[in-house]
Amino acid sequence: MPPPVTLNAPQREAVRYLDGPCLVIAGAGSGKTRVIIHKIEHLIDSGIQPDRIGAITFTNKAASEMAERLKALVKMDSKRAPLVSTFHSLGVQMLRADGRAIGLKRAFSILDSDDAGAIVQQALATTDRKLVRNVQSRISLWKNALVEPDHAIKDAATDEELTAARVYREYAATVAAYQAVDFDDLIKLPLKLLTEHQEAREKWRAKLRYLLVDEYQDTNACQYELLKAIVGARGAFTAVGDDDQSIYAWRGASVENLARLPKDFPNLKVVKLEQNYRSTVRILQAANTLITNNPKLYEKKLWSEHGAGDPIQVLAMEDDEKEAESVVMRLSAHRFERQAQFRDYAILYRGNHQARAFEQALRRERIPYVMSGGQSFFERSEIKDLCAYFRLLANDDDDPAFIRAVGVPRRGVGVATLTTLGEYAAMRQVSMFAALFETGLEIRLAPRQLAPLREFGEFINRLSYRAPKEPAAQVLDDLVNAISYRDHLADGHEERTAASKWANVVDFVEWVKKRATEDEKTLLEMAQTIALLTRLEGREDDQDAVRLSTLHASKGLEYPHVFLVGVEEGLLPHLGDSESADEVPPDRIEEERRLMYVGITRAQRSLHITWCRTRKRGRDGKVERQPSRFIGEIGLDDFKPGQANTEPPMSGKDRLAMLKAMLAAKGLV
Repeated sequence: MPPPVTLNAPQREAVRYLDGPCLVIAGAGSGKTRVIIHKIEHLIDSGIQPDRIGAITFTNKAASEMAERLKALVKMDSKRAPLVSTFHSLGVQMLRADGRAIGLKRAFSILDSDDAGAIVQQALATTDRKLVRNVQSRISLWKNALVEPDHAIKDAATDEELTAARVYREYAATVAAYQAVDFDDLIKLPLKLLTEHQEAREKWRAKLRYLLVDEYQDTNACQYELLKAIVGARGAFTAVGDDDQSIYAWRGASVENLARLPKDFPNLKVVKLEQNYRSTVRILQAANTLITNNPKLYEKKLWSEHGAGDPIQVLAMEDDEKEAESVVMRLSAHRFERQAQFRDYAILYRGNHQARAFEQALRRERIPYVMSGGQSFFERSEIKDLCAYFRLLANDDDDPAFIRAVGVPRRGVGVATLTTLGEYAAMRQVSMFAALFETGLEIRLAPRQLAPLREFGEFINRLSYRAPKEPAAQVLDDLVNAISYRDHLADGHEERTAASKWANVVDFVEWVKKRATEDEKTLLEMAQTIALLTRLEGREDDQDAVRLSTLHASKGLEYPHVFLVGVEEGLLPHLGDSESADEVPPDRIEEERRLMYVGITRAQRSLHITWCRTRKRGRDGKVERQPSRFIGEIGLDDFKPGQANTEPPMSGKDRLAMLKAMLAAKGLV
């Protein structure tokens, strides 16, 4: 049965091709998800069982949306539906099913970034959080590049690299002893499983007879090797990606994976999707002109049937406060004139620190907004500390929660003690919490090591006894007081930071108490729902609100009207504090240019670009700025990089719209 006629000719070619490996170069807004779901439909119509097909993407949200669209297109038994997941979710499934072949217990734990950071911090014996983050990032890059600790030590070129490599070795040993894995292991260990165990390899190749990989340009070396291990010599896969949107080199993604495909699969079929269904001609012309300044793996030129559209505006601002005020007022006027909704607008920026001025300006004008790419309240370390106790009350088999809670605050339980406990728990095939009460542990740990562990265990047991019976507020207050959490914050942070974190704790505790009272729930019942509440945090899709987002977090999204702000040398392209423009390597500039390209191609109907002549630095200082080289590269006739004009005057029509919008915001019209 042929694919539906709603597909254009290149899309149909990509969907129908089943004779070997296929690479679809999908430009921004070219309907790549449509191609993936229609290709799954075509695979099923061609005789492949639905549950033998896998579609892999990079975010849970993208996987969920793809699964929903597939469900609407293809009627099938949900138990036999194709696997639609992230790389990491696939890795979890593989390890849960077959991880024992490489020494993992079935109920292994998954460490989050904070859990992993705590191990790195102990190995470094430091309170320097920036150093911990840097070493943690370096370990992640080594894992993604398939570099083992011994090789990292051998290849270290500086004292800093040698220190990080030694920490990597200690970190890997500790995580293994805990019978745990971190986020990067969810790719690395499945690759090890398939590489070393033929039975597992044959099982997963039979289970996933055809693989489709979305956002292929974002894969790292480890993910690419996992793809190759699954598909084998048959090469039954379709990779969908765009070298012009490769913006994650800083976390290990390699655009070179696109270049490797035709070398590793000589019979690779390449199909280009160049018709854009999102943006106007002017926006696409700007994007095309900009990206021609980068070297190309695959030449393409986006085109659209949406008409010329509004001229792109480039506005020079006096400083970042004036930029925020002007953008918000112009957005308000534009919305009033177009009779649009707030959700139609996005303000995009290079770094999270730029958001504050826009938040203040939006709040001042009573304009609703939501943030993407920033830190969720539930992601704050102090909130995660308390949630670890909640998770442990709800499920004492939760090893990561145990590891975090037993170390906050410090109780004299070190890495060596937890390593021994983890090894014993793995041997006994029980949780670490259950293991600490077993008599067999007494011959492995000295009394001084065992005492604080069991004291902690008894404390949790007492709370567990009270949690389903007593009022939540009383048990929660006793918990926070018993662990002296305020003192813990004061000991580990400077006064202002500790006060800010404690204020967050107070807010969180009061929120839990209020929710428990209103819903008539015990603390145990609240603990059981905390995980769900944290997952719901940030679900803002249905709100009529302006979107504030980093450029990285905006990839894959689209908005009718976009304000791309802070487009200055030093911000976009981003330069470090001590870097000059001449010192930045070409590949970094190329990635920053791709980030600008991503920002431009988020816009459907109108695009407004702003930059500032001066920007705040620190409390009192200001630094002079120049417009980004990328503004000059988008080919606007009325922009000259050296121009000194102020923000262009508004037309009478725009001023009237702005006045009406201001009055409407204040409820006067």
